Amino acid sequence: MTSATVLAIDQGTSGTKALMVCPERGIIGSGYAGVRPRYGAGGSVEQDPMELLRSVLDAGRRAIAAAGEPVAAVGLANQGETVLAWDPVTGEPLTDAVVWQDRRAQPVCDELAGEAERLARLSGLPLDPYFAAPKMAWLRRNLTREGVVTTSDAWLVHRLTGAFVTDASTASRTMLLDLDRTEWSPEALETFGLRDERLPEVVDASGAFGETGAFTEAGGSGALGSSGVASAGGSGPAVPLTGLLVDQQAALLAQGCLEAGTAKCTYGTGAFLLANAGHQAVRSSAGLAACVAWRLAGRPTYCLDGQVYTVASAVRWLTDLGVIGGADDLDRLGGSVPDAGGVTFVPAFAGLAAPSWRGGVRASLTGLGLDITPAHIVRALCDGIAAQVVELAGAMAGDLGRTPSVLRADGGLTRSKVLMQTQADLLQAPVEVYASPDATALGVAAAARMGLDPSLQVADATVQGPPSAVYEPRVSADEAAHRLGAYAAAVRALLADTGPKTEENR
Repeated sequence: MTSATVLAIDQGTSGTKALMVCPERGIIGSGYAGVRPRYGAGGSVEQDPMELLRSVLDAGRRAIAAAGEPVAAVGLANQGETVLAWDPVTGEPLTDAVVWQDRRAQPVCDELAGEAERLARLSGLPLDPYFAAPKMAWLRRNLTREGVVTTSDAWLVHRLTGAFVTDASTASRTMLLDLDRTEWSPEALETFGLRDERLPEVVDASGAFGETGAFTEAGGSGALGSSGVASAGGSGPAVPLTGLLVDQQAALLAQGCLEAGTAKCTYGTGAFLLANAGHQAVRSSAGLAACVAWRLAGRPTYCLDGQVYTVASAVRWLTDLGVIGGADDLDRLGGSVPDAGGVTFVPAFAGLAAPSWRGGVRASLTGLGLDITPAHIVRALCDGIAAQVVELAGAMAGDLGRTPSVLRADGGLTRSKVLMQTQADLLQAPVEVYASPDATALGVAAAARMGLDPSLQVADATVQGPPSAVYEPRVSADEAAHRLGAYAAAVRALLADTGPKTEENR
């Protein structure tokens, strides 16, 4: 069983990546299908659920076709905090998917401000629209009372297999899970007005969750019925679904962060810094999210999580304005100047997440002069991204009592040498770039392998090779502190401009 090839699917914000992963030969086939979030007024970010499903099916089938050989099991990683309402009998979506970036649930959080401390003790999470429960409550108030409302993984799994489950790591991103017991909390459900909701069973990251023929049937779209709704299981040869994880925790697993204190950062649409916190649930004193990294054989491993909302999305903003031609210009332009020329860029286009949790803050670009070029702005953006990660790393060190000796990095923007060198410089620690850009898919592949073979140990399920690049700090601690100080001053100015942390900008 341990040598069997698994289909690993990473269903993300802008697309779905699928890999055929063999433990001996590595990645032997891949497929991709894009999706397009819709951005609207009032912080609205939505996706068509059927587009998500089609992307999963298309990417999976393309990966299998590229490999040209059978698949033994499937693993599915998901966005985490994206939610929708759907009919549990037909599987038909009743709403669009409300994406993790959506901010329309802020009024729900404002109403519950007095319960924030109690909810944090229960769930480990700060009260913020980023998480699933406020979105679920907002959806029930404003869109529909029909059907069930869940995170997107539960719907996708149901369409593929007919099962009604979510794994403990995804459930821990809702604010509805008792973090210590890894069970749904009646108290949290009551607080959010979701007491009568039917919620999926909370399961381990590895196991037997059902079977699907949706990836192996002929005809390409046979798993979609005439109404456009997937028929549970499909009609092809049955393949077991054996791995489930939320995306960032899957990347933590792939990076081999198996010991308490080890940390990774994924640089994608946003940047997500996670540190393994061991087998005892922790609560952050610095505003970080405490959640389940994975649960295996009923035993949870916990992590601390900090978020930078806009990273690749900030690069896209500069691209849309015509300041740069695309992500490749981070190195082409950024490498042409020695520093940011006194420019400070706080890329808070969707507000500041941990540890500030100030959704009302907006981005700022200061220190501009007639001598400033697009290259300086690129360097300032890299400084701004890296400075936020350093702030998160400091908060994690305070909570865990240790500082990671190295930061492991993955995600599309790790291709930028300028960004990665900036990160090492400001962190004053080495940055090791993961050998594959697809850490999330490889992490859920490891979970799927353990689901096929329960005797397989977690350290043996992850395939570790040398990093593709290692960046050592090239500036002094004093220089790093100076640059971090300039960024911190710009953030303080933004926070002062938006006023105190009231119910309007909590």
